[in-house]
Amino acid sequence: MTAAAAGGLRAGGVHAAARITAVADGRGGTALPLLAGAGPFALRRTRATGRGAQVTVIGAMSAPLGGDRLELSAEVGAGAELTVTSAAATISLPGTSGEPATYDVRLGVGQDAALRWLPEQLIAAAGSDLRMTTRVELAAGARLVYRDEQVLGRAGERPGRLTTRLTVHHAGEPLLDQELSFGPGVPGWDGPAVLHRYRAVGQLLVVSPHFAHEPPAAAILAVDPDSGQAVSAPLAGPAVLVTAVAPDALCLRRLLDAAMRTLLPNGDGSGAHHPKTAAAERVSVAR
Repeated sequence: MTAAAAGGLRAGGVHAAARITAVADGRGGTALPLLAGAGPFALRRTRATGRGAQVTVIGAMSAPLGGDRLELSAEVGAGAELTVTSAAATISLPGTSGEPATYDVRLGVGQDAALRWLPEQLIAAAGSDLRMTTRVELAAGARLVYRDEQVLGRAGERPGRLTTRLTVHHAGEPLLDQELSFGPGVPGWDGPAVLHRYRAVGQLLVVSPHFAHEPPAAAILAVDPDSGQAVSAPLAGPAVLVTAVAPDALCLRRLLDAAMRTLLPNGDGSGAHHPKTAAAERVSVAR
């Protein structure tokens, strides 16, 4: 295999980048003038509902492995709507170099544009070490639905090490900046102050102009601690953050799906429950 075929294969791992650009097509829809993938990233336009476009990220090779350097960016122009999904979970695996892998995601959403970022889970397999950073830049009036799910180890397996940082700016101002770190070598990550007995953690960030005037109240969402726990909290901006922990990926997805139905009754982020309604409602988690 040549370096070009691998998207930048080097002794220390694969170096590859993928880019997505979505723009309003002038006819009430969304066009994709740039859809470029390399290495482990195969990008496919898939069927979408409404006037937006949808792109599915398909893994073309095992990644990230130790030493890999991966980048994925998506830019949504003013008035456009884009949904990004993935065909399968991303599994972080150990490599032969002994180096950590890095995965950098950059997302930009323009004025009156919308991005739904809904990939499958990120799984930290035993022996792996992944450093992932996500930076989101939102213009005024932009809408965002961002789901992030992390699973520590495959079934019956010890977890790998995983560090993620999410930074979000809205209209040039900081909205959210947080870092999570789990796995071998991280002090206290499996203690009662952090994950304790849970091995799946996720969050759902919803940004909508609607929340500037009618933010939902903070709420405890989960009703069965054995199936996980979740809380919803408004941020200092037009946004709500749901944080959840669960024993496995299935329970985690149920928690976040239920939270999404509560926050997005229209399914696209264009509306939200009245704050009194959202405060009174509690999510029922399937047992």
